[in-house]
Amino acid sequence: MANDVFYLIDLLYEMIEGAKGVVLSPDKCIVVRDDALELLEQLRGELPAELKKAQDLIRRRDEYVEEAKKEAERIRRQAELDARTIVGESEIARVARDKARDMVTQANDRSRAIINVANEYTDDALRRTEEAIQQALEEVRESRARFRAVSREKLQSQQARVEEQAGGK
Repeated sequence: MANDVFYLIDLLYEMIEGAKGVVLSPDKCIVVRDDALELLEQLRGELPAELKKAQDLIRRRDEYVEEAKKEAERIRRQAELDARTIVGESEIARVARDKARDMVTQANDRSRAIINVANEYTDDALRRTEEAIQQALEEVRESRARFRAVSREKLQSQQARVEEQAGGK
């Protein structure tokens, strides 16, 4: 989907870049309105899919984090059960408590690591989506400003011709 968005943006960019220039105004051009609007409409149709993809990433990350928490809790419970099973203050009991404590520590460390990786991945995916949307929005704004300027020039030119014709009669 992101490729479709970038493809549409590229098409719009090429359309504007390849548009005929306006006489005496090299920074202005003429764009076929229907073609530009069609590309913008397709782009508008693609962006919700990108946003849904980002939401799916967040949902999967949350599920992944929840599973990691469950796994950590299971390991902790097992460690506590192992610790309770071993009774007494003998060397065996001390070793078992140490092992249980290590297992809980490892489970907590692993859970934090998994959560950090999931958060970084999701943040990166959201950042890329935000950049794509921002770039598309900037290009749409630029195209809209150019379109207004060209339309204004044409209207002024038309009004000048009408006045010139009215004055010549």
